[in-house]
Parts: sequence; C-alpha cells; structure tokens
Amino acid sequence: MAKVNINGCEIYYEVHGQGDPLVLIMGLRRNVEWWFRQIPALSEHFQVIAFDNRGAGRSDKPVMEYSMRLFADDTAGLMKALDISKAHILGISMGGYLAQELALNYPAKVKSLVLGCTGCGGDRAVIMSPERMEKFTANKGLTPEEILRKDMDIYFSDDYVDQHPEKIKEFVEISMRHYQPADAFLRQFDACLRHDTGDRLNQLLAPTLIMTGDDDPLVPPQNSHILKDLIPGADLSVFAGGRHCFFIETADQFNKKAVDFLKANS
Repeated sequence: MAKVNINGCEIYYEVHGQGDPLVLIMGLRRNVEWWFRQIPALSEHFQVIAFDNRGAGRSDKPVMEYSMRLFADDTAGLMKALDISKAHILGISMGGYLAQELALNYPAKVKSLVLGCTGCGGDRAVIMSPERMEKFTANKGLTPEEILRKDMDIYFSDDYVDQHPEKIKEFVEISMRHYQPADAFLRQFDACLRHDTGDRLNQLLAPTLIMTGDDDPLVPPQNSHILKDLIPGADLSVFAGGRHCFFIETADQFNKKAVDFLKANS
C-alpha cells in the first residue's frame, strides 16, 4: 500500500502476489476496495497491481478536466514508476473505457486485455433505459448509503439480493470506504460522457476477452457485442442473469475465465 506521484497527482496503489504483472482498473467512483473478490484469487497466479484512479479512493482529486486519455497516461505512468514494461490489463466499466485507451495509446505496454461490463462509447453506445435512468438519478435528499441500496438492482440479481443479505451488507460497507466527493464524481462522469473509441478499435491488436452480464441495466450487454465486432479477434463471454457487478456476484466463474485467458496469453 503506497502512493506515487504520477503526472502531478498522488496515485494510491497496492501490489499483491507474484508472477506476470496484471493491472486492475476500476470504474466510475469506485476504488481498490471493489476488487475484494478478485485480488485474493488473481494474486495466486499473477503479480496484481490495483490502484485508485485520480478523483477516487485514496488518490488525489485535483480540480481540473479529466479524460480517458489522462487516466490512461496515469496508468502508463504508474507502470513505469513500478518498472513494469508490459502487463495484462483488466478493466471494469469505466475502467474498461480506460483500458481501451491505454491499449490504443500504449500498445507496447499491454500484453492482453480483459474488458468487463463496458463499451466503446460515442454514437454506438447503448445507454440505460429512460425509466431506469429516472430512478437512478432520483437521489435528492438521500444519503450515499440510501442511494446505493436504492440502486442495488443495478448491481446484483434479485435472487442474490434476496438470498444473501450478509453479502449485501458487506458490499455496502465496502462501498462506503473512501467514498468519493460529489465534485470528483462529476469530473470522472464528464470524462465517461466523452469516451469514444469506436473508430479506433480496429487498431487494437492485444488479445482481448470481453465479459458481461446479460441483464446489466447500467451498461447494457449490447455494448459488449458491439465491442466484439469492433476489436479484431476478440472473445466474448456472457453471464446469464448477470447485472453490473456480475464480477462480484459470480466471482468464481469470472476469475476462472480471466485466469484461463490471461495464462493462455502470457
């Protein structure tokens, strides 16, 4: 657990395990804590590097315009600081946006790519339904925990929520750690709105595995099918009943698919 100054920003990072480097990139608002079902399993096979993007977690939250290119530059800078010339990259949601940008701008640094519940953005993006968006943005007067619980059906299947209250309690507690200030969220969110790699993905040559839940209301699964069509040779794995946090709900299956793919491309 440490920090390093990258592009004028103190970036928090952790390193776990030994082996081929694997960089984990988390999504909008979230931080290293959300990898609680991945780090223990993946670090048995790889040297796992997990970090908080600028604007989130324990990293600095400078008041400036953020962009996916800036986030990618931060990631490349962190790899250089840690003397990692090339690594596997696993990005979730916004982290998948960032991972695409990293692979496109720093191809020599990317050994292989795993993209979870993400998309290419731009005009090709399939967005949340208007009805779900209305509920998702109805946050006035609610505490952060109340907002999280209101939106639990975005993250997990109904059965998972109903049958595993102890796991939902754990998830809520983890999500409240190092909670992101509202202004930093808006800067990250604005960067997400400007994400668009669709016209460049034919240049992405790293072996790529795309994974998604087939019932994700936040980043609908059509986005993963679009990515598969745009990225040369990409594989796609769809998790039945999975919502946005399918990588947590079905962590054993997600981790196994990731490990098998990454080892095959080491």
